[in-house]
Amino acid sequence: MTECYCKMVPAVTVTKVLSKQNYNDYNLIEPEEKYDLRDNCTSNGVAHKVVDYFDEAIPKNDPKFLAPIRRWEKRMGFVTPLRWINLITISLFHILTVVHILYLGLRYGMSPTWQHILFEMLVGTIGGIGVTAGAHRYWTHRSFKATLPLEIILMIMFSISGQNNIFNWVRDHRVHHKMSETTADPHDARRGFFFSHVGWLMMKKHPLVVKEGNKMDMSDILNNPVVQFHTKYFYFFKIPLCFLIPIVMKVILFNEPWSVCVLGTFLRYLVALNSTWAVNSFAHLWGNKPYDTTIMPVENWKVSIFAMGEGWHNYHHTFPWDYKAAELAYFINISTAFIDLFASIGWAYDLKKASPSLIEAVVKKKGYKKC
Repeated sequence: MTECYCKMVPAVTVTKVLSKQNYNDYNLIEPEEKYDLRDNCTSNGVAHKVVDYFDEAIPKNDPKFLAPIRRWEKRMGFVTPLRWINLITISLFHILTVVHILYLGLRYGMSPTWQHILFEMLVGTIGGIGVTAGAHRYWTHRSFKATLPLEIILMIMFSISGQNNIFNWVRDHRVHHKMSETTADPHDARRGFFFSHVGWLMMKKHPLVVKEGNKMDMSDILNNPVVQFHTKYFYFFKIPLCFLIPIVMKVILFNEPWSVCVLGTFLRYLVALNSTWAVNSFAHLWGNKPYDTTIMPVENWKVSIFAMGEGWHNYHHTFPWDYKAAELAYFINISTAFIDLFASIGWAYDLKKASPSLIEAVVKKKGYKKC
């Protein structure tokens, strides 16, 4: 029997099992069924059927010249085909940005001004809140309601982050919550740090991820005019707001060389991306579990610093509809402060949160464990 896997490379064993997790009334999405990726080929002495999803994951319109590469990928044990454009682009973007920054600094002694650094920190924070308060807490989890002006602000802020379009972001994250740490989880943390951090973007989605994504109710997003406008003109928002406008503003405001301004923007973009990815990796692997010890997500305050308050992940996966995404509203949680600011003027309303009695009941039943 083929060796089973839980990392990025070796062969795959998939067994369909009913979820044993108790979702009760405090989880947003109830799974109909889950898919469990076994670490071993046997459980309680019973062998599980080895299922090879590699061929199923190859797109029907896959170019013929990739056929030998696909065969090599399969022999190497990849679970799904690699997305070579993503793999090369993401890798080169990281490498070339860092190399050029070091080159300009060491060769020419060029470095950004303190105003430049503060400017990029501000832009990164604005984009980060667009992800956390907008795409995550508002559009994905519907943890509060927003007026049209606030929706537009959140859409613009999300565009500054330079991430995927809102529809795809929301769909993937809803699937992640419904199928967390199963084969159908887009960035299953059981497959290791690299896969859950960025490797999942370098591979074709597992067929079970695609299946759950197709089943996901996205009617609220499809019927949202702000989201649909953003999707239609996605690159007209992303490229200027994330890259072009910040670069030009720095050249004009700080009179710095174009090369320094471009690299500063690229570095901010990389830091922002990795901050978001850290929630999928660090906040699922290293930390503690005061609210629910039966799940992988953990509390990690270091992630919250970079991810605008998204590091309190054990709480968030236990109470995903809580607009704070944490029990303590303002402890390293700038996104909650942002939502509360707009709640004070009535632009954010119907804020959902878990009651102290509910938190206490769940903690007594499932809580605290050091990892």
